[in-house]
Amino acid sequence: MGRLLHAHPQNNSAVPHAAWAPLTAFTTSLIVVWWLVRSRLGAIALDHPNRRSLHATPTPRSGGLGIHAGIVLAWLTAGFNLPLMLWFAFALLFAVSLLDDVHGVPVAARFVTYLAAACLVTANLLFADFGTIAVLIAALALAWMANLYNFMDGADGLAGGMAMLGFSFYGIAASAAGMNAFALANFSMAAAAAAFLVFNFHPARIFMGDVGAVPLGFLAGTFGLLGWLQHDWPWWFPPLVFSPFIVDASVTLARRLLHRERVWRAHRDHYYQRLVQLGWGHRRTAAAEYALMTACGGVALLMLKLPPAAQWSVLGMMAAIYLLLLTLIGRIWQKFRTGTAA
Repeated sequence: MGRLLHAHPQNNSAVPHAAWAPLTAFTTSLIVVWWLVRSRLGAIALDHPNRRSLHATPTPRSGGLGIHAGIVLAWLTAGFNLPLMLWFAFALLFAVSLLDDVHGVPVAARFVTYLAAACLVTANLLFADFGTIAVLIAALALAWMANLYNFMDGADGLAGGMAMLGFSFYGIAASAAGMNAFALANFSMAAAAAAFLVFNFHPARIFMGDVGAVPLGFLAGTFGLLGWLQHDWPWWFPPLVFSPFIVDASVTLARRLLHRERVWRAHRDHYYQRLVQLGWGHRRTAAAEYALMTACGGVALLMLKLPPAAQWSVLGMMAAIYLLLLTLIGRIWQKFRTGTAA
């Protein structure tokens, strides 16, 4: 699968030049986000507090412009051979998400855009070898990743930190598989997210907004798929690395559907939002989520060396741990709500 990205050993002659890509991403993102924080352009989209918000003052939500400026410049200067359809899909999501931040885009139009962008990529990567059903299933998964990442961007430092850690684990696994260029492409995304965190960790001076979160979630899913196609990791590796986001968003959606709530409306029912409201605050909640993702990523890396039967056993153990954590938070939340109501 070397056609997906210049990542195989025979293509590693370009790696020394590409090694500067993460530094380019970090520096560019740091400068652009710093400028957005200080300039009027940064306020082109403001996140005004409402009863569903976890912040108290209007805050710019244009930080994603800085994140993706760093990523794109790093990729272009390093000359990574990414699939052309990935660029088209990324540009489409970036444009629609920026429009949504500034003017607002109807929910249905956004979801159709996410699905269209996902189909562009999955059809390009999967149709020839796996057929239509695989394309549609993968497209739904990528669209959900884009959407859930946006759902989970609701607390200071959370989404940026998860991007920094998640893409770092992708990079480590790719490097271990000998895919050095692919590793550097992932490390570049992690570096751009780290630069954004300088201004987004509590108290946040800027948010990433839809323009940051939606393309990042899409890239998390797409690069996970690319790594699987290149045999850098098994199918379960990307979902396990990003499981703190996937589990929280998916279980929350399922719970709200069961309660017949309007799932497209903003809310504060995610488990990370409940932790903030329980008194953990933004910093402690972010630290806990970082620890959880570090543990999941570390376990995922160790599992790569295990036989398939042992991998399934560990996956079962991780599912049990998540069930325990969600149940515990749910019970504490119910006691908190009962006490507040009384």
